[in-house]
Order: sequence, then structure tokens, then C-alpha cells
Amino acid sequence: MTKRVAILISGGGSNMMSLVEDMTGDHPARPVLVLSNSAEAAGLEKARARGIVTAVVDHRPFGSNRAAFEDALTTVLDQARPDIICLAGFMRVLTDRFVLRWQGKMLNIHPSLLPKYKGLHTHRRAIEAGDTEAGCSVHEVTAELDGGRVLGQARVAIQPGDTSEALADRVLPLEHQLYPMVLRRFAEGIRTRIDLP
Repeated sequence: MTKRVAILISGGGSNMMSLVEDMTGDHPARPVLVLSNSAEAAGLEKARARGIVTAVVDHRPFGSNRAAFEDALTTVLDQARPDIICLAGFMRVLTDRFVLRWQGKMLNIHPSLLPKYKGLHTHRRAIEAGDTEAGCSVHEVTAELDGGRVLGQARVAIQPGDTSEALADRVLPLEHQLYPMVLRRFAEGIRTRIDLP
């Protein structure tokens, strides 16, 4: 049976589009919803242009009440009945309660070689640490921030004189390659890790 995928975004949606463009033909999943916490997210229009249902749950009116924000997210998600939720640049930290509700069904792409550099400013931190390589990871989402099982990684060399912006520009195409590969395998029930050179 074809899996139903909801994709959560906050911005331009480039990773979302890489997932959507791969979910065709013999792919075991199809996108049923693109959901954002910002009505200004450019990815929403890209999704609409592809005929995908979109929704917005703006986090700002909820202030510090994360539980109420997540209840609103869950209401929208429940209507879409996703089998899989992909976080694709969704810039909100989710509470344990929300994660547990969808545990085993949620993936995230993170711009570091986990378990290194959880959280923000990953490329700058890799450069400042003197690392020779950086990259991205797709992992299952658990209650620990960026702490779930890694299902795929892609690596890129850090060049002398690299800036965080230059490094991010080289990592992004790897994200667009890796995330669809992991999602396809995840939708087929494959949880073994893959690594791109």
C-alpha cells in the first residue's frame, strides 16, 4: 500500500522539493500535505504548484505555549493521515509529547555528521573545530534533539579557507540526494543505514 507522507517546512522548501520530485513512478510513497509554521514560507507555493495540499499553523499566536501549537499541528496532521512525517527545514523544536505521538514515523535531515554538532550553526562549528569533513545526516526523530538513529549520511571535504556559507552550499546538494534515498527505503520498511561517499 502506498505510504502517505506529510512534509513540514519553515522556508524555501528545497529539501521538500527533492522529496516531492522523487515520489513518482514506482516510489512506495506519495506527498499528501506540506505544512508550515509560516504563511510566508516560499515552499508552500512550490507545493501548491505541484498540486499538493498545503496548510499553515503559525506558531506566533501561541507564544510560549508549545503544547497548544503542537495540538494545532496534530489536528492538521490527523486530517491528512500520514504514515510518515518528514521534517525538511522545520525550524521549531518539538516537545517530547509530540515526538512520542509520531515516533517511528518521523524523519529529519540535519546538516552535520551526527552525532557531531546537534542543533544550530553546524558548519561554523565543524570549521572552528578543525574538522577535515562535514556533511549531512537523515535520522529518525526521537525526544532527544537530533539524537535518533542515523539512517543515512553524506560527506564532503572541508576546504582550506572555507566559510560556513561556502560549506553549506556544498552540503545542500548532498542533502537533496540523500533525503529522497532514505525516505524511499524508509517507506519500504528498510531501516539499515546508507552512506554516500
